[in-house]
Amino acid sequence: MKDPYQVLGVNRGAGEQEIKKAYRELCKKYHPDNYAGNELADLAAEKMKEINEAYDRVTKERETGGASRPWRGQAGAPGSPETAEIRAAITRGALEAAQAMLDAMPARDAEWYFLQGSLYYRRGWYDEALRNVSQACRMDPGNAEYRQAQAGMQGGAGTFRRPGGGGYEPGICDCCTALMCADCICGCCR
Repeated sequence: MKDPYQVLGVNRGAGEQEIKKAYRELCKKYHPDNYAGNELADLAAEKMKEINEAYDRVTKERETGGASRPWRGQAGAPGSPETAEIRAAITRGALEAAQAMLDAMPARDAEWYFLQGSLYYRRGWYDEALRNVSQACRMDPGNAEYRQAQAGMQGGAGTFRRPGGGGYEPGICDCCTALMCADCICGCCR
């Protein structure tokens, strides 16, 4: 099946209301009753089936926090060869190469912001890292990986906050945060 977001005509960062609106408009356009007695009736029925499957997959993916991503392999999608290569570059410390690949990506979707945040984190640019990972969370609020990384960067109880607020300071727990980011990026600690 195609990327369900593509079928619905919305990007992965679309909000719930935008997705519902797109779904309803497509249902009105392709409803089989509109094509009764027409030679296009079979095509409309097939299109409606595709639209319903796409909507079901999108809603299920958002309910499960990103655990079901049937469109893996699409360029820019989590789990695609493109993003896997970027994640591997970040993990092995090839930050310039990872940045070049991110800059070459055409879409600035939630995955892009997450990877950019991961890269900034590896560089020690904690404020920028948090800003980007937070953007990924806003664009894909159901993604557990993004939320976990954001929570770790925020430090829960303030472990990584500088006294007086304003940014993050490397400290004794850098080893823990590095392991947490590595786990978020490649899943190697599971």
